[in-house]
Amino acid sequence: MVRYRPNVAALMIDVHGNLLICERHTIPGAWQFPQGGVDFGEDIEQALYREIREEIGLRKEHYEILIRKDGYRYLYPADVRSKKIQKHGNHGQEQTYFLCKVRADAPEVNVKQTPCEFRAYRWIHPTEFDLDWLPTFKHEVYRAVMKDFFDITLG
Repeated sequence: MVRYRPNVAALMIDVHGNLLICERHTIPGAWQFPQGGVDFGEDIEQALYREIREEIGLRKEHYEILIRKDGYRYLYPADVRSKKIQKHGNHGQEQTYFLCKVRADAPEVNVKQTPCEFRAYRWIHPTEFDLDWLPTFKHEVYRAVMKDFFDITLG
């Protein structure tokens, strides 16, 4: 039986419609959205608020949730799967994505958190997102997310 770890991911947009992407601390050139697993006892929104605070330093009063969609799944590649099964007991992740609008008076994003997930961040127009920033096993989820939330078809 395939088991998926519950996960939340945040599509953070600013007042100009730009999308936040963050560069992984341990993988230079790998850009993604803030995201993470749902801890035992948390509901989906609690996990979102915690992950955003832990990864980019914004509290829930700094943004509003506009849309929520779930059912995005991916399996870890075979070389990673055995480690993840041992660590979490899961073969992949099932993600709930949230489109969140950052308030104009919110503080600057701060990726220098402890523990540090990201080394840098930037705001891009959603059409600028590049699948080459991601491992191949995440491509289909990102294609679906960008189509569902922004009506953008990624190559």
